[in-house]
Amino acid sequence: MSASSAANTIYACTTPPGRGGVAVVRVSGPAAQNSLAALCPALPGKGRGESAGKAEGNSGEEEKKETAPPSHKLTLCKIINPDTGALIDHGMAVFFKGPASYTGDDTVEYHTHGSPAVITALLETLNKQPHHRMAEPGEFTRRAFENDKMDLTAAEAVADLIHAETEAQRLQALSQMGGALATLYDGWRENLARALAYLEADIDFPDEDLPDGVMEQTRPILEKLHTEIDNHLNDNRRGEILRDGVHVAVIGAPNAGKSSLVNALAQREVAIVSDIAGTTRDIIETHLNLGGYPVIISDTAGLRPEQLGNSDHDKIESEGIRRALARAHAADIKILLFDATAQTIDTHTQALMDEHSITVLNKIDQKKSNMPDALSVSVKTETGLDDVTNALVEKIKNIIGTRNIPSPTRARHRSALEECKESIIRALKAPQAELIAEDVRLSMRALGRITGRVDVEDLLDIIFRDFCIGK
Repeated sequence: MSASSAANTIYACTTPPGRGGVAVVRVSGPAAQNSLAALCPALPGKGRGESAGKAEGNSGEEEKKETAPPSHKLTLCKIINPDTGALIDHGMAVFFKGPASYTGDDTVEYHTHGSPAVITALLETLNKQPHHRMAEPGEFTRRAFENDKMDLTAAEAVADLIHAETEAQRLQALSQMGGALATLYDGWRENLARALAYLEADIDFPDEDLPDGVMEQTRPILEKLHTEIDNHLNDNRRGEILRDGVHVAVIGAPNAGKSSLVNALAQREVAIVSDIAGTTRDIIETHLNLGGYPVIISDTAGLRPEQLGNSDHDKIESEGIRRALARAHAADIKILLFDATAQTIDTHTQALMDEHSITVLNKIDQKKSNMPDALSVSVKTETGLDDVTNALVEKIKNIIGTRNIPSPTRARHRSALEECKESIIRALKAPQAELIAEDVRLSMRALGRITGRVDVEDLLDIIFRDFCIGK
């Protein structure tokens, strides 16, 4: 984004497209107040104010001053097209005087009826106002960052909160937006700055009467930070899993009831259910909210590699089995589903048992087999389904944990933290103060990239392009 385009006043509809009772159009920038005066001329405080009186030594004419509308006050008004005088809508408008606004710039919000025709007319009118242009995705939040209204982790949390579908996602986004991550990382950076100050004093003033062992004062700081960052990273990717969803793969032999179980957990028809073996060829995903946690559950092809041949049909099913096994190994949790009507326990599914799996025996209403450690269900009669859901939620809780400290929520956070930790490790091994100081600087720079303190220009487009228009 160029400096010239950043100086323009931007506008966008901040509510989702379509019909609704109310829509909100946001305008932010140096000309926002001017367009408000044009579109809502009857708004209190707009236009020419009371007489300013005669200035001493003037020509005798009365001067009149432009007055700003009251800030942070939502007011009923008529919104018009200033070129034609035509009424756009009976709505409300509120002016936020910068820097006390979301972006830090002067900002106006128009609250109108949620008709597509009204919104279109308002946006077209704003487009004709001097120095106004449509906002790019995430540009309001980007300006808030650039105006020091929030750091990068808080800006990312805005997007996470918009897309939050479960209670756990909402709470994590709110915590991050409130500065939980930034406070933690800024605290580490301040400790590194203190260590660097000791080192710089030793390097720059070697002949001064400094306390003995200045370099050694840095070691406890660096060792403590290394331990804290290492523990922070050793969180089972809790933050990323909460943000993106817990991946659960349903694995089993053909006709074990995998598709039926997925449909039952989703409480809707997600996958095709058939008595014909091999109906499911590709992976079918659906998103669920289980116990407040986001879950992505996958229906997979039945495991029966010993029955495959060389026909085209077999080649297609073989690819489905390969994908099923790959998904099983990549999943956070596996539901291993066995058929109680089978004469023997399926060994291919049994081979996937580990600490990340839940064993379920289906069709217990017709059972011939028995598995003492498995959850017994009948998807057909919905017997035992609550036990599967409860076991799944408990497994998710074990993965997520109950850590009170915030966790990294993006790959870029983790990458920067790993870089910071590696720099600290090098600093602890370096033989000279100059080398230690350089690695401490590198570790500070890595932490700074997370919150946006340094070297962030190349990150901005990546971070904000995933925002929706109007935010």
